[in-house]
Amino acid sequence: METNERSSGGTMPDSPAKANNVPILQARNVSKHFGSVSALENVDFELYPNEILAVVGDNGAGKSTLIKILSGAYQPDEGELLMDGQHVSFKNPMDARRHGIETVYQDLALAAALDIASNLFLGREERRAGLVGSLLRALDKVRMRREAADHMSSLKIGLRSMRQPVETLSGGQRQGVAVARAVSWGKRVVIMDEPTAALGVKESGMVLELIKAVKARGVPVVLISHNLPHVFQVADRILVMRLGKRAGIAKPGEQTMEDVVALMTGASRAEIAAAAG
Repeated sequence: METNERSSGGTMPDSPAKANNVPILQARNVSKHFGSVSALENVDFELYPNEILAVVGDNGAGKSTLIKILSGAYQPDEGELLMDGQHVSFKNPMDARRHGIETVYQDLALAAALDIASNLFLGREERRAGLVGSLLRALDKVRMRREAADHMSSLKIGLRSMRQPVETLSGGQRQGVAVARAVSWGKRVVIMDEPTAALGVKESGMVLELIKAVKARGVPVVLISHNLPHVFQVADRILVMRLGKRAGIAKPGEQTMEDVVALMTGASRAEIAAAAG
């Protein structure tokens, strides 16, 4: 298991694909301060093609700050971001979206009174052809519903009608709509912030399968979660944050949940086992 590279002098983590694979999205030596509070300190981050990378850590570990930098909501005080090995700068979330990065936050940002198709195209509505669309700005609802149905079907999200108002959906179904919208427009990276929070067992299982389906479409996923069993079900690698720093990288199948908790808390595995027993 990789520990903090800055303290251990270690190397970058192995890619889940080829060793010479370039990260799709990368952060180098990123720091962020809020007054006298250091939210992030010299953090490195790598998201490789065709992987689900989980980001875990206790409250205050720096997860949210890191994700907001990657999605353009914050700008780093120090360090740099790269896509495909090339320097990029996100001044706002729209910049990140223009680079193909979409984020699904915990509040989902859905319009409850609108139907499923309207939510998938929210802010990117299709206009009807000809003068009706250009002058009257009439929406092509038939086309949007058809494309929405195709998109939901491709992700194996079982919703009967794209005319159904989002406010009538269950929590898991709403998460599905939010993820489908992100995948529809996030051509390079999808970031998911606590997607199974407040969901039951069945709906959580549906969302985890949806995350796998996103990866199967060739879109890598950044998953932020407090739920370690869920993380170990779907993640290829786990980035562990602690006190604003990168504590290490773990890989399900090579490390255990106890190893991850040890990185999160700074405790030894023996101490964790004693507390659990």
